[in-house]
Amino acid sequence: MSAMSDLEPRRGGGLTRRQREDRAYKLVVGGAAAGIVAILGAFLAAIDVIGGGLPLLAAIVAVLCYVMLRRTLRG
Repeated sequence: MSAMSDLEPRRGGGLTRRQREDRAYKLVVGGAAAGIVAILGAFLAAIDVIGGGLPLLAAIVAVLCYVMLRRTLRG
């Protein structure tokens, strides 16, 4: 158990600012791509061109990217 007077920052556990920026950028790009696939796939599924599995999977990936982005930005 650490004492309250021990105010030194922890070493080696967190990401640097640059690493968080890179992760946030990748999550935004991946989430946007998954969102576009989900929207277009839902439209194509509605007119019976493709099945509904791909749009559902893409929507799940987009939501996961959003949640991970929020956690990354919270720092």
